[in-house]
Amino acid sequence: MTDILDKRVAIVTGGARGIGLAIAQTLVMEGARVVVADNGCDIDGGPQDSVVVDAAVERLNAKAPGCAIAFKENLAKPDAAEACVALARANWGAIDIVINNAAIQIDAPITDTRREQYENVFANNLIAPYALLAAATPHMREQVKRGRIPGSIVNIVSASAFIGNVHQSAFVAAKAGLLGLTRAVAMDLSATGINCNSIAPFATTRVTQKFEPRTEAQRQYHAHALKVPASYVANLVAYLCTSYASRVTGQNFGVRAREVFLYQLPEPRMTVYTEPGGFDPEAYAQYMQSLRGQYADLRTEYEVFNIDPLL
Repeated sequence: MTDILDKRVAIVTGGARGIGLAIAQTLVMEGARVVVADNGCDIDGGPQDSVVVDAAVERLNAKAPGCAIAFKENLAKPDAAEACVALARANWGAIDIVINNAAIQIDAPITDTRREQYENVFANNLIAPYALLAAATPHMREQVKRGRIPGSIVNIVSASAFIGNVHQSAFVAAKAGLLGLTRAVAMDLSATGINCNSIAPFATTRVTQKFEPRTEAQRQYHAHALKVPASYVANLVAYLCTSYASRVTGQNFGVRAREVFLYQLPEPRMTVYTEPGGFDPEAYAQYMQSLRGQYADLRTEYEVFNIDPLL
């Protein structure tokens, strides 16, 4: 414990279990005050369990008395995000750190999904993070104007957002949106000194524990993921919330045990030049043929990262 985050005030969504709880524990151990924003729902958005949230807050307060409080409303609901920020400010007078970690998912191919399932995943995985940032960032900006050290935002995304995965189209699409939101918010806040970054984590969670592999690549990925504790993700999150990471913003990181990745932005890989005029299918086919050798393959996240982690 270093107290490097002493008296900094954080909101951690999905903070009662898994990666979220590991993040909350690390922030607390470094001196932060934490609102555990979690309604205790299952990974598919199912029944809520407030007991889980209460147990997490009790566990945190056992480490540092008075360091944690619970917020149990669904942040996707109207006015819930504003109420969460108000709770943090009422208890500790500020809001410095926002960690958008909470997420749900459905396991089904696009042919078998329903609109209400997509809307539920998007509400939890993208609308709720937007709502929390929209509620928190005006206060964070005003605090900087009054001389407070600029705050930090970390959005927990997924490598599937830019690689893809089978049977997870809603989750992948929502996380891709959160990745885009990270970049846009970083640009919006760049003049304030508030940083906004994203992390694609690899760790043991309820999702990996309940995941049932369908292929050999998935089986290998699953075996590797079960070895990785969530504390490594929490370490990177904590770093991004310290003064050491000031002006580090708009970046997309990955962390898998002792490996920390910095992902590149998508950039043009190759360019062809077409002739002016109307559409000529044969000519267009010739232009596009020269790109074929550079097309991205359809390897999933499971296939890309099915190697042993460095523990």
